[in-house]
Formats: sequence, structure tokens, C-alpha cells
Amino acid sequence: MPSTAPHGDGFRPLSRAPAGRGDFVLVTCQGGAEAALCRRQEEILPLMKKGAWRRGVVTFRLPTPASGEPTFDPPDDFNPDLIFARAVIRSYGQVSGADDSERIQKLLALTGPADWNNVHVWQRDYRTEVSPVAIRSALIASLTAQSRPAEPALGSRVESSLQTAIDQPMARPGDLVLDCMIDSADRWWVGWHRAASPSSCWPGGIHLVSLPADKVSRAWLKLDEALATFDLTLRPGTRAVELGAAPGGACQRLLEAGLSVVGIDPALVDTRVAALKNFEQWRMRARDVRLKNFRGFDWVVADMNIDPTSTLESIGRIVTASGVRPEGIIATLKLPEWSRADSLGDWLKLFGQWGYSPRARQLSTGGREVCVVALKSAGPAGRRRATRPPGR
Repeated sequence: MPSTAPHGDGFRPLSRAPAGRGDFVLVTCQGGAEAALCRRQEEILPLMKKGAWRRGVVTFRLPTPASGEPTFDPPDDFNPDLIFARAVIRSYGQVSGADDSERIQKLLALTGPADWNNVHVWQRDYRTEVSPVAIRSALIASLTAQSRPAEPALGSRVESSLQTAIDQPMARPGDLVLDCMIDSADRWWVGWHRAASPSSCWPGGIHLVSLPADKVSRAWLKLDEALATFDLTLRPGTRAVELGAAPGGACQRLLEAGLSVVGIDPALVDTRVAALKNFEQWRMRARDVRLKNFRGFDWVVADMNIDPTSTLESIGRIVTASGVRPEGIIATLKLPEWSRADSLGDWLKLFGQWGYSPRARQLSTGGREVCVVALKSAGPAGRRRATRPPGR
């Protein structure tokens, strides 16, 4: 584990990991995605064994020397590519009590002293009538008071970090984060993680941006989360084409990033988008556009409400065409039913065949779907001929 983390123009020392690390890994996900998440876990982390689960959360037991199994102790910044995971934390277990004060005291006893830099509190079910903000504030106050008897230099640094975190729930890369997931009004899951990837800096792995009132659809918000999640920088002046653009939310986000955008859709986009500078609409289906017209685009974006194999066929037709070589692809693959997630591995292989390196994640702002970001592979394209997506 590195001893420093980037911050501003320099580096800052990392807080020490807690002495008690927890024997379980707790993973949250969209309700309904539990089975798909577990299948992914079995594929990439077979040493973890499924424990308790309920809608939106699954725990996995870590093998210990006492079990006679091969040991597996994840590093501090453990954030595996589970695709359907939102938050991944080391778990101590649950606390319950008559009120928040009692639960906080039990939480502190369960975790023991640690040099926390931030606190994430979120709900498993947003219909639960609790206040994560109030719980977080009370928990930070208790942790700040607890840090004062520590060695002076360390206690001062931890207290300052927690005071800063009061108004900044988003962690910084390298922060040691105390996690509290509210399972029900009187029961909390408790754990920790080391912030690393963008989504691990958000409480519960949930994108902190709400849909602004002037945006024409939630496609704006999903693309905003995709750009943050995959740490993508869209260079102003580059060109993007969106397949199935109406009503224009994703086009709106691309235009705000300074791109020139063409939206393809038989239906009209919203007039607020159509009137924007650097936007053009081709009112037709993507399959009816002549392939040579796709030359010169840097990005292909697709969020069509159709079967994922059809989306992939549309993308593959474009990016394998002669003279068409965009820098990247941002594609949303709808899952008509959860069982279709079993084909995801084969779908991702197609991007490799086209000469792209894909990454996938189910976004917190999306529905039953997976976002794939694929960047052009280095070196010769070496593309194969487009093949029909499997699973149809």
C-alpha cells in the first residue's frame, strides 16, 4: 500500500488502515442485480463465498487460515470490477439499538479506534424514513471527540479531516472512509474502504449529481455519471455522433463539453437542444446512414431502447467500416431481463474484435442496463470482421 496519496499540487500521508479489518466484504447493487453480481464474483473472485444477502446488498465471507482454505486478504483500496456493484466495503457486521445515539456507540465499539478521513452514510432502501445527513453529522461529531485524546499531531490531522468532511461527503482518493449503510430504521451495516476509483469516493457508490431542471432527459445524467465513473475527458472541438438521440439529453451533455454533435433519430430532438450551436440532427435510422458519413467522428454514443444485440449490430456496422475509426464508444446496453446479463462477457469480446478496450459498469443513475465505455486500442487496429452478437 502506498504511503501517500495525490492531493492538490502535492501528496498527503495516508491514514493508517484500521487494526481490525473485518471478515466480510459487503457489496451493494441495484435491486434485482444480486444474481448477476454473484455470477461475476464467482468468475473473478472465486475465493470469496456468498454469505447473507437481501435486495440490493450481498455479503461475501473472506477465507481465513482457520477455515483451511487459501487465504485472501484484500488490499485497502479493494474495488474489484464486479460491474453490477455500487459500493464495495470491508464489513464488520451490523449494529442495532433503540436510537441513533445507542447505535453510534455500538458502531464505535465495533470498529475500534481508526484514523478516518471521511464518513459515508447511505440507505439501502430510500423509502426508509431516516435522515442519513443527521446520522452522518452525529457520527462525525462522535468521531471528532474520540480523536482528541490521540497523539497530538495525528489527532489534530484526523479532527481537521473530519471537520472538512462535514460539508464534503465525497471522499478524496486515498481517504480512509468509515461506511454506514442504513439497512432499516433501527439496524445499520458497518464497514470501511480506502477511496480510489471515482465511484468509491461517492457515498454508497451513488452519483451525487441530480438532474438539473433545464436538461431534457435523464440521458444527460447517465452520461454525466459515465464520464465521471470512467474518468473520461472529452476534448472540446472533437465530434460525436449519437445513435437514437431523441429527445437529446446525452447530446446536450456532449455539447456542454464543447463537442460538435450529430444526433441520429427519426424522432425530433427537443427544441432546446436543436437550437444549440454545433448541433445537427439526421432524421433517419442509424442503419440508413451511409457508412462514409461516419468518417471523422471521434466518439460514437448509443443509448437506444432496443435489444442489446441490435445496439451492438448498429455500433459494429459503424466502427468496422472502412475509414471509420472513432476514438471511443459509450454504449448503454439494455437488459430486457436479468438473465441477459449472462451474455455480457460475449458482448464485451465484440469490442475487442473491433479494436477497442471495453470497461463496463451498471450506473447508479440508470435502470436495468449496463454502460460500456470502450477506447481505441493502442497499436495497429487489427480488427476482425464484425460478427453477430451472441445471445439473441
